[in-house]
Amino acid sequence: MVRVYLSESDHGLKPLLKCLHDELKVRGATVTRGVAGFGASGVVHGTSLVDLSADLPLVLEFFDRPERARAAIERIKDFVQPGHIVSWSVNVESSGN
Repeated sequence: MVRVYLSESDHGLKPLLKCLHDELKVRGATVTRGVAGFGASGVVHGTSLVDLSADLPLVLEFFDRPERARAAIERIKDFVQPGHIVSWSVNVESSGN
């Protein structure tokens, strides 16, 4: 499992998703928009119904076999700031049918 931390102002999401889907063909990916968050700057970014144009945090997660996930991490490092990619091992459960 790989998690990539971005923000809406990064403008790197579309090329990153294109790379993961078209070039690397990872098994699955999801992008989640946070309602609030802060990074190394310590500045809290958030939004309300009145302010929908804030620079909100984005989290992109994807998974694949360990060797493919490692190769994908190496390939996407240029898309994000250092220290914004984390990964860990997971078990993929089957439906049992």
